[in-house]
Amino acid sequence: MSTEFNERLPESLGHQAQIWIVGTREQVNHIISEMYVRQMITDRSQFSPMVPAPFAQGKFMSVLLR
Repeated sequence: MSTEFNERLPESLGHQAQIWIVGTREQVNHIISEMYVRQMITDRSQFSPMVPAPFAQGKFMSVLLR
């Protein structure tokens, strides 16, 4: 993983569990919204900002830190 990507995350990963969503921009937005509607998360801001996936061209990703 690149240093640039790690700097984009709002806090260090440390020992927190993580949920990674990787897909097209629309897929990632849909899954985040679905998790909110199903009350798996209390606020969409619990996810990191969506960034281009460094390992998959044309894909985006967001990380939920729990």
